[in-house]
Amino acid sequence: MHRTTLSSLARLGLALPALLLSGAALAAGDPIAAAEKQPLNLHAIGMFLVFVAFTMGITFWASNRTKSASDFYTAGGGITGFQNGLAIAGDYMSAATLLGLTALVYGSGLDGYIYALCFFAGWPIILFLMAERLRNLGRFTFADITSYRLDQGKVRTMAAIGSLTVVCFYLIAQMVGAGQLIKLLFGLDYNIAVVAVGALMIVYVIKGGMLATTWVQIIKACLLMAGGTLVMLLAMSQFGFSYTTVVEKAVAAHKSGWSMMSPGKLIPDPVTAVSLALGLMFGTAGLPHILMRFFTVTNAKEARKSVLYASGFIAYFFNVIFLMGLCAILIVGQNPEFFEGGQVGGKLIGGGNMVAMHLAKAVGGNLLLGFLAAVAFATILAVVAGLALAGASSISHDLYARVIMKGQAKEEDEMRVSRFATLALGVIAVVLGIAFEKQNVAFMVGLAFGIAASSNFPVLILSMYWKGLTTRGALAGGYIGLALAVTLVLLSKSVWVTVLGNPAPLFPYEQPALFSMPVAFLICIVVSKLDRSAAAKKELDAFDDQFVRAQTGYGAAAASNH
Repeated sequence: MHRTTLSSLARLGLALPALLLSGAALAAGDPIAAAEKQPLNLHAIGMFLVFVAFTMGITFWASNRTKSASDFYTAGGGITGFQNGLAIAGDYMSAATLLGLTALVYGSGLDGYIYALCFFAGWPIILFLMAERLRNLGRFTFADITSYRLDQGKVRTMAAIGSLTVVCFYLIAQMVGAGQLIKLLFGLDYNIAVVAVGALMIVYVIKGGMLATTWVQIIKACLLMAGGTLVMLLAMSQFGFSYTTVVEKAVAAHKSGWSMMSPGKLIPDPVTAVSLALGLMFGTAGLPHILMRFFTVTNAKEARKSVLYASGFIAYFFNVIFLMGLCAILIVGQNPEFFEGGQVGGKLIGGGNMVAMHLAKAVGGNLLLGFLAAVAFATILAVVAGLALAGASSISHDLYARVIMKGQAKEEDEMRVSRFATLALGVIAVVLGIAFEKQNVAFMVGLAFGIAASSNFPVLILSMYWKGLTTRGALAGGYIGLALAVTLVLLSKSVWVTVLGNPAPLFPYEQPALFSMPVAFLICIVVSKLDRSAAAKKELDAFDDQFVRAQTGYGAAAASNH
């Protein structure tokens, strides 16, 4: 596989949350968009319609149980740890995980697995540092925690701006990815695919809220793991289920030989490696649609359980994908049927990102290919529903109810605003998805993770653990981290050169987290230390009350039922 394609896939990573490989593909000559539209895949369309019909039934079932703001935002706090763990895994494992990681392992061996480990490293942070306190301190959004003892209006506004920025860029990348992927797999028009995803997302969220979104994510996670496992087992059966045999034959067949099992070929320099690692680790802990899931469980114990279950499901699926990638080297890489012109070693039909789909067809025929294609589209729907709900919650709960109405909003008015916000986000996502069809969207991935790691995460973690944080410090660190992350990505090669056409980037690296995240922490701490205002003293004194509730959950149940 061409190095440019791989480096672009590396930039795209395994983005959870949620980002399709088309962004990376566009950055590398866009093999998806360049591929000719395929004939209608009737198996895929049929299975997808079954999925849509089933989830629509769940949505209307959930709509009859979504009566209050608590039901809409957090499914009434009644989701179990196991269910929430599956839903988190469904929110986290995007089509990029299936397509991108398989392509990375197929093209570059062990480096694909290292990306998975890097991305996975964010979960222990959430488990040990955040899950319990999130559940005990928060109600609907993570801004509930950051503003717990600080200025409600100012801090919620800052948190909402950061959240909406992350959500919007994720949504754009998902919509563009949906259009490009479905154009290839289903033979449907790009614009039709984008509009269909947007319309279904709006229905899921407006009608069913968090309860419907949760069950859509659970179903999608089960389908994704089942489909991946089936492909992996059928592929491994051709080698006697022997990992040793697969590795030895893959090494012998791969153009890199044994070097494919050594790390370090995809990242150009150590600075980029460290910055990428920081962005993936701490960006995960600052993603609003992931953090929001911890308010859906009954108590802090279930919150910890949900992270543990999610980690297990995600780790399992990453290992399944690694085995799929190794098997694809032998089954797909040596079969002329999957190469343009029938020449092994040439360009794969549909581009390098279609390795997983070709493997499914090779071991299970068109039926298994159709199933995996339908799962890929279902994956997009589940992720965008979670993103839309997180964005709508920021608008209705943080901005409208707490900032504009200063906590005096009626619950029915807040829910009405949330539904209008969902509709607006859906329309914006569709319009921007169509507008960005031919554009490089790879930079949105770095931007989303950079913002989450540089704006949301520092303020969130300091508000929970550091008594000295003040409103002025949180605002300064949050806004500067946000602005610096955006600026560095804009000045990097992926935007300054690829999109804007300048000869050379002003910022030499493509991952901003190593630079913007420490600056955000430093600004938060320095400005807070220098703050001698009367308000700052009250905020410091209020930390003890916050600490007790964070540790014990005392008062959390009353707030949730308020």
